[in-house]
Amino acid sequence: MYKIHVMISGDVQGVWFRVSAQDKANELKLTGWVKNLFSNAVEIEAEGKRDELAIFAGWLTTGPPNATIEKISVEWEELPERQFSSFEIHK
Repeated sequence: MYKIHVMISGDVQGVWFRVSAQDKANELKLTGWVKNLFSNAVEIEAEGKRDELAIFAGWLTTGPPNATIEKISVEWEELPERQFSSFEIHK
């Protein structure tokens, strides 16, 4: 089990980024959360199998169709077990 912590900046708010990220995470059976930050960035924490997280991280480099990614950072961590039971959008 692994976890990624992702920070994304660019044109990522008001373009359905959180909903699209939640849909993609659910498709890959990942758990965690996504939220907008006051800095106009998006923060994500996702956990699951390494291969699915790698696919998700790859998807995040482009995001939904109307998003423009200027900067992305992805930090990986190994986990003993899942901390979340679903993938949620935080306000």
